[in-house]
Amino acid sequence: MMPGSFPVGTCLSPAVYNMVCLVGFEVQNSIEIRSFLNEDNHVCWSQICEQVSYLPSGEELDYVESVRNLGPLCDAVHTLFMSLPNEKYEEAFHQWFQWTNNCELFLLALNSLKSLDGTKISLFLMKITSCLERSLGDAYLLIGTDCPFLLRDLLSSKELAKIFSQTVMDVLKIFLGSPQSLNLRNLLWHGFMSPHEISPKYFSMILLLTAGLGQLLQSWLSNTTMSLVHRPYFVFSNLQEIAVFPDLNEKVLSFGESLIEKSTFVLANMVPFWMEAITAFRQDRFADCAIFLLPQLETGLRLAFCTVNECPNRMLTAQSTSLYTTFDEILAKHLIDGSHNHLPGILGDPAMEFLWDMLNHQEGPRVRDHLSHGELQLCEFPKQFANELLGFSIVILYKHLEQDSFAKEDTAVLNPIIDAVESYRSRFHPIALVQKQVLQCCESLQKWELLPIPSLEHPSKTTEPQDNVDASLSFFSEIRKILSLLHLQGKKCCFTEDCSSWLQTHRWFVSITELCRQRISNLYCPRMVLEAVNILRKVSIQCHHVSENIVSTSKLRYEQWQNKTLRSRQRQNYQRLLFSIKSLAPVLRLIITIVVVDLHNIHSLSEEAHLEYQKYLKHLKCILQYTENMSTCTSPKKNRWDETIHLTNRIILKITAFNENSVAE
Repeated sequence: MMPGSFPVGTCLSPAVYNMVCLVGFEVQNSIEIRSFLNEDNHVCWSQICEQVSYLPSGEELDYVESVRNLGPLCDAVHTLFMSLPNEKYEEAFHQWFQWTNNCELFLLALNSLKSLDGTKISLFLMKITSCLERSLGDAYLLIGTDCPFLLRDLLSSKELAKIFSQTVMDVLKIFLGSPQSLNLRNLLWHGFMSPHEISPKYFSMILLLTAGLGQLLQSWLSNTTMSLVHRPYFVFSNLQEIAVFPDLNEKVLSFGESLIEKSTFVLANMVPFWMEAITAFRQDRFADCAIFLLPQLETGLRLAFCTVNECPNRMLTAQSTSLYTTFDEILAKHLIDGSHNHLPGILGDPAMEFLWDMLNHQEGPRVRDHLSHGELQLCEFPKQFANELLGFSIVILYKHLEQDSFAKEDTAVLNPIIDAVESYRSRFHPIALVQKQVLQCCESLQKWELLPIPSLEHPSKTTEPQDNVDASLSFFSEIRKILSLLHLQGKKCCFTEDCSSWLQTHRWFVSITELCRQRISNLYCPRMVLEAVNILRKVSIQCHHVSENIVSTSKLRYEQWQNKTLRSRQRQNYQRLLFSIKSLAPVLRLIITIVVVDLHNIHSLSEEAHLEYQKYLKHLKCILQYTENMSTCTSPKKNRWDETIHLTNRIILKITAFNENSVAE
């Protein structure tokens, strides 16, 4: 096959296919392995670096010529590794893989290499390149701060050039670091390469380069008397939040294999990856399952994206730039030219929310980012995430079947996971996080009704202060007014006729819970909406803090009261707490009500004039300031209960004034 041509079905553009599959095979010189790997198995970097070519300017790499020159050297490395028994390979390189903090992975890689199975080689190449990236980041932090997020920026850093030398980093760039290079990591992780398009000799070369880097790093550490510290692995803390699919049983897995063969979502040359994903799940290799699935989900969604948006050229890798069609563009609202992206409408909101939850939202699992950047301990990858990804993928395969591919009774096995996708609601969008936080706060406020109250020894001496009584009456009057002014999506809320009473009953909890469980559109929220949502979340968090402060302090003081261990001043303070609760309970519930109502009305902000929007933000920040002050006043170390009444009185008046002005306008 001549340079520049490419087979039907490839996702590699002609230029990229030429670089990856042809250029490195043009020169067939035989190179003696000992010319760059001595008897002690030390890499002779000078011999490797001599093969690197630069453009006439002398500053930029000539990637094509460098790959052409390095091709025979990669052949020699591959021949060596294929001939080495496993024990000899381990003996020679075990020490030099230690710096990766995942030595076993690099030792196991030899078996995959010898299998000459493109699917297994691709899997291990994705694993070791992500691990290598993480390890290079650890090395970077020996002398730098704020490790770059992207591998190409990491390889271009002056910090790594200082440790390993610039020419060594140029060698790595040829294999991993630029869209104009072999770019093996990105081509695999973004799902552009099929199993037959990755040459095992490049896999062999990455293994040797990793060992060589370990040798250079050991020398540098010895000279500087420094020690390499590995960053801790990322640990998922939200497993229960994402678990929506039932456990995938053998019937579902077998049916999934049938779907792979017939679904238009799967490119024919990518079938082995899909099959191996299901095999890995069966074998409890959950990280492997996810690593196979994520690039193929991207490839399938890219195919759907190009089909519905009528841009078939975007299926291919870019010619010589970083402009790949990746998840970022596939899931975006608009195309690069500003036109509307039709894919979200085809997938539907639930599927889009699942993808954004799994991949993008900052407080979500961001599985692809953590896996591809080497931030996870692969052997501890949770089954739940593999189950969710595979379940979702099987449903997507089913949705892209030709009509009548299967009998209806055969597809019934998929009904539970289809229902899980179609009923999915975001767990990690900022709006969803506010809803979750509000429910937590409500549960805390419900505890107030169960707080034990002591029988006062001298009732005549513990009469509630007149200021508190007057404040409470004023609060109830203003609360009724505020609730009567609230509008839910353009209509008066009308929660109940006796608003102030409603706030203190279980009916309030039921109403707020129902509102929090209603779907609120969250795809592609404008900046102003997200800004307001962020403040609403902070308000609800602070309300929760206040409530928990009061609950914990009340329980503690009651126990001390019963045991008669309170000093005189503490008894007085406890009594002020008990009096304050009567006033604070409806006010905190009012603020939570306002948060929920505002959340449901949040999309009307995009229609607001700039001045009105700024007024609203100022209003929210006033409420936030109040809740922050209340959190401080009610903390166990402060207990400033009289001050809570004064603060509450001021915020109630401000909320009333804001709502009256809003209605008047």
